[in-house]
Amino acid sequence: MTDSENEDAAVDEIVRDGPHGAIALAGIATAIVIGLWFAFYFLVFLPRGVIQ
Repeated sequence: MTDSENEDAAVDEIVRDGPHGAIALAGIATAIVIGLWFAFYFLVFLPRGVIQ
């Protein structure tokens, strides 16, 4: 096998495993954003009361 074929095989193996780290990172970032939104809602908006 040539170097190019070895590299292609390595890339194919990595791609076949899937993007587990990217999905985990996106999930953590989404959870942080949702958590901050709830914190802001409960700690800032609700204590101010109903808008009249």
